[in-house]
Amino acid sequence: MNYLVATSIPYVNGDPHIGHALEFVMADVLARAARKQGKTTLFTTGSDEHGQKIADKAAELKITPKELADKQSQKFRDLAKTLNISNDRFIRTTDAGHEQRAAIIWKQLEKDIYKSKYIGLYCTGCEEYVTEPVAKLNKGVCPQHKKPYERIEEENYFFKLSNYSDQIRAAIQAGTFEVIPQTRRNEILNVIIEGLDDISISRPVSKLTWGIPVPGDKTQVMYVWFEALLNYITVLGYPEHEDFKKFWPANVQVIGKDILRFHAAIWPGILLALGLPLPEKLFVHGFVNIGNTKMSKSLGNVVSPDEIVKKYSTDVFRYYMLRHIPSYDDGDFSWEQLEAVYNNELANELGNAVQRTAAMVIQYQDGIIGEVPPANHDNAAYWTAIGACKFDRALDDVWEQVRGLNQYIEQEKPWSIAKTDDKEHLQEILAYQVSCLIEIADLLEPFMPETAASIKHVFEEGVIRPIKGTLFPRHDTKDKPAKKA
Repeated sequence: MNYLVATSIPYVNGDPHIGHALEFVMADVLARAARKQGKTTLFTTGSDEHGQKIADKAAELKITPKELADKQSQKFRDLAKTLNISNDRFIRTTDAGHEQRAAIIWKQLEKDIYKSKYIGLYCTGCEEYVTEPVAKLNKGVCPQHKKPYERIEEENYFFKLSNYSDQIRAAIQAGTFEVIPQTRRNEILNVIIEGLDDISISRPVSKLTWGIPVPGDKTQVMYVWFEALLNYITVLGYPEHEDFKKFWPANVQVIGKDILRFHAAIWPGILLALGLPLPEKLFVHGFVNIGNTKMSKSLGNVVSPDEIVKKYSTDVFRYYMLRHIPSYDDGDFSWEQLEAVYNNELANELGNAVQRTAAMVIQYQDGIIGEVPPANHDNAAYWTAIGACKFDRALDDVWEQVRGLNQYIEQEKPWSIAKTDDKEHLQEILAYQVSCLIEIADLLEPFMPETAASIKHVFEEGVIRPIKGTLFPRHDTKDKPAKKA
């Protein structure tokens, strides 16, 4: 069975932040879990690099847009490496292959493309056209960028998205194109039920040169949000490559809630116009706030993923983001909560269970574990949770086993049995502890791959192979990075 998971591709006008990291690790869990289930898996991510904001920023820095894109795209590659992300592909929208395939797709869509004059409102920060009702609701000011919408008049190409409203709505309602969570499904259905308008998919070269040229019209470039969406199939070599035939449609696309409309309305419209199947599932995650406040450079509360990983570790970062940021809602990061999670859950509960079990096998059995029975817990709920992208729920299930194991150790008191001659019973107890830890490591593999490997290294050979130090050495809260002024 083939399995395709894709993240949205971050726009390179800014540096990677904690929200990008959340999306990366969520998609990585899906990919790693699929591989564990024996599925032939392809995991794609990348960077979105055309458009007005890139051109403006590059001009400000007195470099070319491509130089800026090269520099910023590398930061997202580096983030993926830092977070131990197992992506198979990294696509850039400035790749020659993407640009060539985007032109092919444009030609294939020509029956649904027409040229017309656009008079309306535009936000350069969002690189998005807005309707008059939306502008009125926002009192003429973009709520995200705090700048008035710009009224523009230009001749553009349009895509007949209105032709596909009914089909998109029907697919979402039938669940053949599943949008989760339910709140996001309801949100996009409310938009689609009113009927989708045709959308502008180009900009005049007179106003923007940094984009993919429209085939057959040197006066226009493709609108960045239109061609960026095409990455999900150009990365597979659409239309002729075997990977496209093998892996499309995507099993899951992972995106943030701020780009829901593009992925749940515009992208399906493009696919339907191409005669292609829609993705099976669109998982829409929320935002990460810092100390209950939205991240902002002006507030000085921006926390970088690198900062957290440097103080703790990649696996600690992954664990916190996947368990303590709600999978279906907005979440909050704070250094204080991370410290508490690290000490109480990772060091005291998981780390302690590993340390105590290994120490007792060494002390009482010369490090020889003996025959290890399978733990045989029912893990159906764990796999269901992963399938539903409820990463927090899946880790809750794992932690029930961690806490259950600690309770078992306290109840059985192997150290007391060691004082008797009942060596067989002691061996059974310790072997069961080992069995539980190997199963826990197996369940943690998609979430905390390095930790899982360390636990298996200690126990799975039948002889204890100690690791240096502890899995989660104690941290002092005074070591946390100082708040920026």
